[in-house]
Amino acid sequence: MGKHREEITMSEAPRARREGLLVGLIAYAAVAVFYAGFDFLAARGALFTVNMLGKAVFRGLPDPAVLQLPVPLDPAGILGYNALHLVASLLIGVIVVGLIARAEHDPSQRRLALSIIVSGFLGTIIAVGLLSDSMRRVLPWWSIIVANTLAVVLAGSYVLRKRPGILERMVSAA
Repeated sequence: MGKHREEITMSEAPRARREGLLVGLIAYAAVAVFYAGFDFLAARGALFTVNMLGKAVFRGLPDPAVLQLPVPLDPAGILGYNALHLVASLLIGVIVVGLIARAEHDPSQRRLALSIIVSGFLGTIIAVGLLSDSMRRVLPWWSIIVANTLAVVLAGSYVLRKRPGILERMVSAA
């Protein structure tokens, strides 16, 4: 039985990677579109938040008072931050779908997989919130929670369509 599970998991790996990459891409796009709309509605320009995050990550943002002033766009910072965000999202997507695939083939792993996925969601929100503390005026906690929840809902919808019944199976194990 153990060998059969291993074979199923090995044949499942390419599918899980493809789905994971799509899940990561969906989540990345959801967050990017959310913040573009958020910035547009705040009359700051659609790239304001990603520009500030790029400056903070790659150039340092030593004085939060700069957030009160018009800030010129930093194309390298914007591209760099988008690349970082995309790679992180793709990696998270592959890990999450890998956990789900493993849990589908080994029901004893469902509770652990669900716990890791939920903890990862909460951990992401907390980490982004703490790392962006100096930008709290322009990147409020509620926006971090909404953006990440939107990403989970949209990416999760894709997983639910690709793996019918997985939510029920995962939750019933918990």
